[in-house]
Amino acid sequence: MAFTLWNLFEATLLCLNAICILNEERFLSKVGWSSKSANVQGFGEHPSAKAQIFNLIHSIRTVVRIPLIFLNIITMFIKLILG
Repeated sequence: MAFTLWNLFEATLLCLNAICILNEERFLSKVGWSSKSANVQGFGEHPSAKAQIFNLIHSIRTVVRIPLIFLNIITMFIKLILG
């Protein structure tokens, strides 16, 4: 089995799906990454790595949700047609 661009696309799609379905109350709050526990940084202060990761997860969930639906549909049709 060769490593192709299609495999890379599928792996990225699966990772984005996993990030988008994380439940903030059930999973992220147990780890301490909920929006309630996010620290507000002052101007000029660098946010912590934990805050940056939470902001990345929140941004991905906001921006990628609708295009991800279409990418999943296209991927399913391609898998059904080509096998």
